[in-house]
Amino acid sequence: MLTELRISHFALIDQLQLEFPVGFIVLTGETGAGKSLLVDALELIAGGRASAEHIRSGAEQATIEAAFALPHNSPVIALLREQDLLGSDEDELIVRRVLSRSGKNKTYINGSLMPIQNVQALTQNLIDIHGQHDQQSLLSALAQLDVLDGFGRTKELRESYAQTYQEWRLQEQTLAETMAKRDEQSQHLEMKQFQCQELRDANLKVGEEESLTQEHQRLRHRERIGEIVEQSYQLLYEGDASVVERLQVITNRIQELENIDSSVKEWSPLGESAAVTLREYADGLRNYRETLEYDPGRLGELDDRIAKLQRLKKKYKASVDELLVVQEDLEAELSGNTDVDQQIERLHKQVEASRGQVEKVAQDLSGKRQKAAKKFEKKIAEELTELKMSDVRLTVQVDALSDVEKFGQTGKDTVEFMFSANPGEPLHPLAKIASGGELSRVMLAMKSVLSDADKIPVLVFDEVDAGVGGGVGNVIGQRLRDLSQYHQVFCITHLPQLASQAHAHYHIEKEVNENKTVTRVRQLVEREREDEISRMLGGVEVTKAVRQTAAEMLKAVAFPKKRKPTS
Repeated sequence: MLTELRISHFALIDQLQLEFPVGFIVLTGETGAGKSLLVDALELIAGGRASAEHIRSGAEQATIEAAFALPHNSPVIALLREQDLLGSDEDELIVRRVLSRSGKNKTYINGSLMPIQNVQALTQNLIDIHGQHDQQSLLSALAQLDVLDGFGRTKELRESYAQTYQEWRLQEQTLAETMAKRDEQSQHLEMKQFQCQELRDANLKVGEEESLTQEHQRLRHRERIGEIVEQSYQLLYEGDASVVERLQVITNRIQELENIDSSVKEWSPLGESAAVTLREYADGLRNYRETLEYDPGRLGELDDRIAKLQRLKKKYKASVDELLVVQEDLEAELSGNTDVDQQIERLHKQVEASRGQVEKVAQDLSGKRQKAAKKFEKKIAEELTELKMSDVRLTVQVDALSDVEKFGQTGKDTVEFMFSANPGEPLHPLAKIASGGELSRVMLAMKSVLSDADKIPVLVFDEVDAGVGGGVGNVIGQRLRDLSQYHQVFCITHLPQLASQAHAHYHIEKEVNENKTVTRVRQLVEREREDEISRMLGGVEVTKAVRQTAAEMLKAVAFPKKRKPTS
């Protein structure tokens, strides 16, 4: 429920602080006093569009702040706690909007700065405002479907259907994408198979290019290599005065020196070590020389192989090692392609199974809607009769979607409210023929029928009694009072018969102080309330008889005859 409303520098309101009780609350006042300003303020709290025109003349900003006590089962509590905006033992929501002439408006939820979309998401579960404008929401097909599902208590089934429907459509999308992918792949399959086979036939090996290049170099320069090796071997080991032979002479001389001077005895090991190394060096040259066999055929093979590698490298713009990776990727892709048909077959089965489930739930939902529509028509007829609209007919037309669509986000049905205002006239869509006054009472009738199913705690009715007389106003007041058993109900009215039904009465008036117009609001008590009802009954002159009538009206509400609320 809305517990408190604070407003500053908003249009004609300078400073205002109001506290509200539970039940049915009316707001009355002379024409032009500013009754609609409170509705405007609540619309802004609900996330409505702000304008600099809302800011009081002479002020730079306007502030509207509303406090709500949340029911324990309110979905708003879970949303707030998800965003760390409400403690585990708290149940109050405070929405604050600050309007600035600079256009930099700000919105706060429980003290934290938030985007306006967050406010709208929260307050749509808290407050429902019905004015001459807001009645238009009843004219949309989706709103009418929501009304029927709310009455038939099929919203949970509808949510279950929506989830099943979404899963089915996602599976259909996956199937379509997989089939498109297969078709696209098939166009390039031959090319990829050719490429893969080409690389397979090449029989590439890691490091092969470097090895082939080295071998090719050796064969091309075999003669020169042979000369170098032979000369080096002769100089090192076999030739006259070779390095090894000379080293042996030096070693012998050093050994003789050691016999003369023992201080150089560590030199001999160095010579012996060098001799061992030189012999190993010579062995390596000899072994290498023995491998130098000239094979003209092998050189041709190497030329062909290297040319082939160069062609593949140029074609695929990759090194030999990278070509091996390309081959692996092609192998994997071609292998995966063989599984696509099986995957498509599995997806087809999943789609068909999901479609069957969608059809089953949609049929169940449609059947419940058909039954709910008949009960709803009967309840609405009773309510409209109470609201002095006994000649009005309102039916609920539940039709199947077209064969092209078959299923939609909300099921297989379209729902449309059909309306006839006068006997003998055919039914037409409510959206096309109902007047504003008729819509107001139809909306009230629906709210009465949905009273225990509708979980929105705060209802606001602006001029719901437009175009009706006192007798109907009394019935409307009774209906609003009945609604207050399930909701906190606010109503702006000009009818005393309606105002007298309220649990709490607030008076709105306009004053001029120091050449400034100010709208003020105060709660009326006892005699003040009787005075306001008398004014509404008698106009300028309030007679004793009028005052007595007002007192009797208030007394009748205080001690009503027992009656069951419509549900």
